[in-house]
Amino acid sequence: MKIIINTIAALLITFSLSGCIVVGGDDWRDDHNDNWRSHQRDNLSTINQLEINDSRSSVVEQLGAPDFSEAFERNGDSYRVLFYRTQHRHSDGETTKDETTPLVFRDNKLVGWGNDALRAVR
Repeated sequence: MKIIINTIAALLITFSLSGCIVVGGDDWRDDHNDNWRSHQRDNLSTINQLEINDSRSSVVEQLGAPDFSEAFERNGDSYRVLFYRTQHRHSDGETTKDETTPLVFRDNKLVGWGNDALRAVR
C-alpha cells in the first residue's frame, strides 16, 4: 500500500513540476522573413550610396562578407566581383546569383555595379 501511495505521489510531483511550452503562430517565420528582407534593403541602400573608385576594403567594411565572389584577370588588370543579395526571386531558402547585385573591382577599386558593369569587363 505504501508503494502505491509513494508511486502516486511521485507521479503527481513529476507532472506538477513539468512545464508546458506553447509555440504560437509563425512568429519565427516572420522574424526570418523580416531578417532577409531587411538585409536585402540594407544592402541595396548601401550599394546605392557607393562611389566609383571606392576601395574594396571600404565596401566590404560597409556591406560585410559577400554572398559570392569571383576573381579573374583581363588585359593585365585584376578583377574581383563581389555579389550581394538585393532581391528575392526564389522561396527556396538559398541565395542564388540572380538574387544578387555584382560589384566589380579592378585592381581593388570599384569600377561599377550591376549586370551591365559585369558584362562590360567579361
